[in-house]
Amino acid sequence: MKHYAGLDVSLKETSICIVDETGSICREMKVPTHPEDLARVLQDPTWRLARIGLEAGPLSQWLFSGLAQAGLPVICIETRHTKAFLKAQVNKTDRNDARGIAQMMRVNLFRPVHVKTLTSQHRRALLTARKLLQEKAIAIENDIRGLLRNFGLKVGVIGPVGFDTRIRELVDDMPELAEIAVSLLAARQTLREELSSLHRKVLAIVKDDGTCRRLMTVPSVGPVVALAFTSTIDVPARFRNSKAVGAALGLTPVLKESGESRRIGCVSLCGDGMMRTLLYEAAQVMLTRVKKWSWPKAWAMNIAKRGSLRKAIVALARRLAVIRHRIWSDGTEFRWSRDHATACV
Repeated sequence: MKHYAGLDVSLKETSICIVDETGSICREMKVPTHPEDLARVLQDPTWRLARIGLEAGPLSQWLFSGLAQAGLPVICIETRHTKAFLKAQVNKTDRNDARGIAQMMRVNLFRPVHVKTLTSQHRRALLTARKLLQEKAIAIENDIRGLLRNFGLKVGVIGPVGFDTRIRELVDDMPELAEIAVSLLAARQTLREELSSLHRKVLAIVKDDGTCRRLMTVPSVGPVVALAFTSTIDVPARFRNSKAVGAALGLTPVLKESGESRRIGCVSLCGDGMMRTLLYEAAQVMLTRVKKWSWPKAWAMNIAKRGSLRKAIVALARRLAVIRHRIWSDGTEFRWSRDHATACV
């Protein structure tokens, strides 16, 4: 008889529920959240495990890799779908959630999630750290502007390079305020230096990656966008066609249909938020800053004429994702003329 297991993961302990083919509960327990402890329980010869359900989360990649290396049939399942299934339960507990996940695996009612390779995980961690330092540095700069504004000191439009000098000039005649500003500027300087260090690492990775260099042939695509796209998609073959990339990144409209009512809403916003933001920014740069015309830009401008610039940017962001996936899959480069373009969108 086959058995199915459901894992409800928390930071310290993981609830395990094992059921048989009829849905009867065979065993329930809690073990420390570690791949070795989980594998020790699940590798018991008493159980003939056909599927082990693990909900996607912060620890799922670590646990999935450990269980997969142990030879267990673990599957990482989609969070939204799991939440909707478990919502039918009256009482939400770790024990009940593990039971629900086990039943999902038994009846094959789940959506698997792709677990990224270790290389993509490392690249994503680098991009996340870079973004964090950038946000903190900008936050300190904005706080300094706000503090000085209370004293009638206006910083004005100034870039990151001349920001330190400008602030010191403004507080030169105010010793008490200068002491505060110097401390904030020192913290900002440290953040900027570490940000530059991480950015150099990004540039070094992109320089040695042929896929990233091909993606950068698309206008408005720089090293950060190219590296983020490869680390997010990870394996291009997991998409049956390039058009599916737009939906996976939450850039396609949501359809709500019931009876005679049929309404197309805003984009779904599912998937990776960082990648979606970078795609939107790249599309905005192409429409507003890139002077050279290309067939995606002309296509988006026609949408802007019929609708709005915002809709055109979202549509172009989706199309850029599709184009990059096709470039990656075919091993080609971006073609400025549509007559000779190889990207099928």
